[in-house]
Amino acid sequence: MMMILGMMVFERRTLPYQTMKQTSDYRWASGSRIGTRQSQQFLGVGDETITLSGELRPEITGGVASLFALNIMATQGRAWPLLSGNGIPYGMFVITSVNGTHSDLLQNGTARKISFDITLKRVDPSLLEMFGDLKQQAEDVINKVGNNASKLLESL
Repeated sequence: MMMILGMMVFERRTLPYQTMKQTSDYRWASGSRIGTRQSQQFLGVGDETITLSGELRPEITGGVASLFALNIMATQGRAWPLLSGNGIPYGMFVITSVNGTHSDLLQNGTARKISFDITLKRVDPSLLEMFGDLKQQAEDVINKVGNNASKLLESL
């Protein structure tokens, strides 16, 4: 598995992308000053987008059905969790565009090659707000385990 968006698994059988472009924008405001450069003030995090691009060969990889499933997800207008193949969360993303170019067509119009681009836009405020303070969660678990271990030892 390369990546998963909601229930769509990106792998060789579905949508094996060859490139992933990630863009993170940061917002800055400028103020005019006399005789020197403008002052800059950080306003916060801007948009984050991920574009997945690849080429499908329906005899080997996924095909029209995989792109169709992704279009169905997009029309639902929902945000989906995006996780890398090694389990690292990217956040909650919406599908903003799905583009497919069909070529090397057979006599019946079936494509032997489908180039695709999928653009995702992050919509959650931050991973911290999504998952909370992971250090605090770990400390809570350790404390509960310690308390239960103490109770278990006392009962012996």
